[in-house]
Amino acid sequence: MKELDPLDNPKLQHLQLYIYLIPVLGFFPALWTLYCRQGSREQQAVSRLSVTLAFGWLVSYILLSAGVPFSEFWTLRLLFMNTLLTSGYFLVSVWLMVRLWQRRSPRLPGISRVAEGTVRKHLS
Repeated sequence: MKELDPLDNPKLQHLQLYIYLIPVLGFFPALWTLYCRQGSREQQAVSRLSVTLAFGWLVSYILLSAGVPFSEFWTLRLLFMNTLLTSGYFLVSVWLMVRLWQRRSPRLPGISRVAEGTVRKHLS
């Protein structure tokens, strides 16, 4: 007799897409999905987008934070840009979750193309 996988439920798969898009924390299950090469095509695409957004945010955050101690003039400006970047990352993640809730495609112009090309080449 064929064994049924409890994760084949479409509602659970849709819930997994939300989990992948949680800012910062969703990076880890998304990366695991890509690393193990599991999930549907939609889950793979959302995972690649999540990893790309999180990695881009992290690199930018680190670079902006690294410049703060070296300049008195730019300190406030760099911290403000860091705040805007982090807020933008969280807002984009929430916006993508809303698009998922509306059953629309969670794609971002430009970033989805980078995610499909670069991340697919290295992780999928």
